[in-house]
Amino acid sequence: MKKHAEILAIVRNKLYLCIRVMFVSHSAECSNNAGAEGNAAENNGNGGRNMILTLANPIYDSVFKFLMEDERVARTVLTALLKKEVVSVEMRRHEHPNVTRNEISMFRIDFAAHVREEDGSVKLILIELQKTWLDTETLRFRQYLAAQYNAEENIVKEEGKRSHALPMVAVYLLGHRVGSVEEPVVYVNHVARNYDGEEVKEGMNDPFIGSLVHDSIIVQLPLLRGKINNRLYRVLSVFDQQNRDRGDRHYVKLDERNYEGDQDMMYLLHRLTQATVDAELREEMKEEDLYFSEIEERDTLIMQANKNLAEKDCQLKEKDSQLAEKDSQLKEKDSQLEEKDSQLAAKDDQLAVKEAQLLSMAKAMQQSGMRLETIATAMQLPLEEVTKLLEM
Repeated sequence: MKKHAEILAIVRNKLYLCIRVMFVSHSAECSNNAGAEGNAAENNGNGGRNMILTLANPIYDSVFKFLMEDERVARTVLTALLKKEVVSVEMRRHEHPNVTRNEISMFRIDFAAHVREEDGSVKLILIELQKTWLDTETLRFRQYLAAQYNAEENIVKEEGKRSHALPMVAVYLLGHRVGSVEEPVVYVNHVARNYDGEEVKEGMNDPFIGSLVHDSIIVQLPLLRGKINNRLYRVLSVFDQQNRDRGDRHYVKLDERNYEGDQDMMYLLHRLTQATVDAELREEMKEEDLYFSEIEERDTLIMQANKNLAEKDCQLKEKDSQLAEKDSQLKEKDSQLEEKDSQLAAKDDQLAVKEAQLLSMAKAMQQSGMRLETIATAMQLPLEEVTKLLEM
């Protein structure tokens, strides 16, 4: 029964959003009618309460690809990220798959976009959009960027002018945090400066400069935490895993009130609603779950092995510390023994000096004609010692 209820809720959401999207695309009058019909459907189905939408979770690669393949959705997402109007956008098609996923689940889509600048001019740029749910090596991101720099299709050749590469913006949607950075979205822009550290603005739009450097946008999805306080966060809210359905992580639940009056977002939500009833996408999400479970199992084994190695390293360090302490104690004892040997040697030297003095005195007395008994009494030594002394 629960499963049937979930299916009915998904179908109701889909029909409701279809009505909304069809009408918001026409005149203002039609938009108002769509709102009235939506409210009526909402009231009839939910007792007058605002509808909570059940959508496919775009954190899944299959859903993300389905979402971003739509040109209007891609413009909506990229416009919010770039903070510039994306006039038109096209997913790049070439001999290599434009969407890739490797053993650590890095997902990549390349776009060619015409972007309107502040002065009203329109510029063609390349957007490298990379999404990963797992902590990823920076080197792998660099490899993808290097491939884009080297791709022949990204080189602009104009007659009578030197060739140059398309300006590029790299966008990273990360399912993990980057160090201790607390900002959900970070813009890394290159700035040219002269020797004195002053910013250089004149002539910076020369293709030569744009071909050598690129800007980056880093999105840390775990730090979104339900924030919808600007246009970008409203768009990114569909990726916020705090909105994930507690019973089925294939879906996210969003409050439609947060998107009222935003035709582009209603269209995006409609696209994700379409994904919920796509049997092929649901199957691909299950395959991704299996894929991730294998990765998690592998990572768990690696973490356990690393933990065991760390414990053994700790034990070895403790033993090394104990051995070092014993070595220190032995060195201290050796030092004490050397000191005693030194003291004994000094005493031996003193005794040798005394014996030499006594011998000299005894011989002097003997040569003066004194008897041995008299010498022994004078030197306060036993007669036997005096005898031995004179025999030396």
